[in-house]
Amino acid sequence: MPKDIINPAGLARPRGFNHGILVTGGRLLFLAGQDASDGDGAIVAPADLVAQSRQVLHNLHAVVHEAGGAMRDIVQLNVYVRDRDAYVAALKPLGQLFREYFGDYYPTMALFEISRLFQDAALIEMEGIAVLDAD
Repeated sequence: MPKDIINPAGLARPRGFNHGILVTGGRLLFLAGQDASDGDGAIVAPADLVAQSRQVLHNLHAVVHEAGGAMRDIVQLNVYVRDRDAYVAALKPLGQLFREYFGDYYPTMALFEISRLFQDAALIEMEGIAVLDAD
């Protein structure tokens, strides 16, 4: 799918995300918030942000794949965390994890620190938008 990455020269250089992605055509897939739930609905690795992030990305991959797409079709992700400082402290292993799922591609992203997620043991949740089969 052709995507034009938009990173204006006047903005700070993005690291781990892109400022904008322009796509033409295709089908929109809206990705519901995915936490670190396994197939039985239990949160994996209750105290491990990186392990939970791996499960979240696994869950997103399952949804995108089921719709006929790939992780690189995701153009926007919102990341919700219980502890922003813990997320920042784990940037290196999180970056490696994102590269396992996205390669050298980065969707547009936003990070939000929130007080609670639906499941009390969840440390992170992600939701977003993918564009499949764009011209």
